Amino acid sequence: MSTLFGITTILALILVPTYLVWMLVKTIQQERRSANIRNIWGTFSLGIVVCVLFFISWTAHAFAEWRKFAQDQENHNQPARAGEFVIQFGEATLQNWQSEFLEAFGLIVLTAAYMHRGSGESRDSEDRIEAKIDRVLKKLDA
Repeated sequence: MSTLFGITTILALILVPTYLVWMLVKTIQQERRSANIRNIWGTFSLGIVVCVLFFISWTAHAFAEWRKFAQDQENHNQPARAGEFVIQFGEATLQNWQSEFLEAFGLIVLTAAYMHRGSGESRDSEDRIEAKIDRVLKKLDA
């Protein structure tokens, strides 16, 4: 059972970041083709920076977890094995991702629910402004 959990953990640790980077690259390529964008950095810098920051923080997390894992193994007079560490690191990472994805999901749902309640970013506000402009133009034409 622990082998199945280990394989699942490793697959999740590989597949999730790979999928997200692939989607970022695919989106950049599609936008470049459809809008004929030449300046990648100026147009997609937020996505690129967030991706780089993710991998930097994930790597730092791995180093910190390794030190903790190695210290725990030494305290129990056991050798620090990479296979055992990957499972423990994967478990800690997936717990962290679970809370982060829940937070992001909540933010997306709340944004979708409340953005259309008259905010400046919503299409509703633009429609109202256009309707008012149309009424003014009709009065000016009359």
